[in-house]
Amino acid sequence: MMGSGKTSTGPILSKNLGYSFVDIDSLIEELAGMSINEIFQKDGELAFRKIESQVLHVVGQRHSLVVATGGGLITSPENWGVLHQGIVVWLDVALNNILLRLKGKTQQRPLINNSESMEVEITRLIEERYKYYVEADMQLKISDETSEEVAELILEKLPSILNFDDQFGQQTTVL
Repeated sequence: MMGSGKTSTGPILSKNLGYSFVDIDSLIEELAGMSINEIFQKDGELAFRKIESQVLHVVGQRHSLVVATGGGLITSPENWGVLHQGIVVWLDVALNNILLRLKGKTQQRPLINNSESMEVEITRLIEERYKYYVEADMQLKISDETSEEVAELILEKLPSILNFDDQFGQQTTVL
């Protein structure tokens, strides 16, 4: 979900794993030459979701990555095939904490920047996306932990869900 700390936790986690970090939203902005808000305004959410899926499919061809996705990427079933090539981590942040984190930052969030009530809109998005978020391989309930602490929690839980799935017992993990 937006405001959960994906972009701030991802680089820390990737460094600890010795992986590279990719932020899908930043990559989209770089490739499109415009902000996510501008893409939404110019072409709409559907066009953005199509670009987002295309970028995910390209990123998914690489390995040894920690990838921060947009919170809505999981709503497209076609994306799950790529996501499950690695380990999907849901940073489950309580509504009140999300509201605190996003306070004053709604201009950067196209799904809530025109909303009369950020709380109502965030609640709607959480309820709408919950059925997708529960498909994650790992759920972390986050409250006041720092990004460093969240990365450490992921690292602690990671061994319990790693897959040893090739014939040589090699770990196959892409986040």
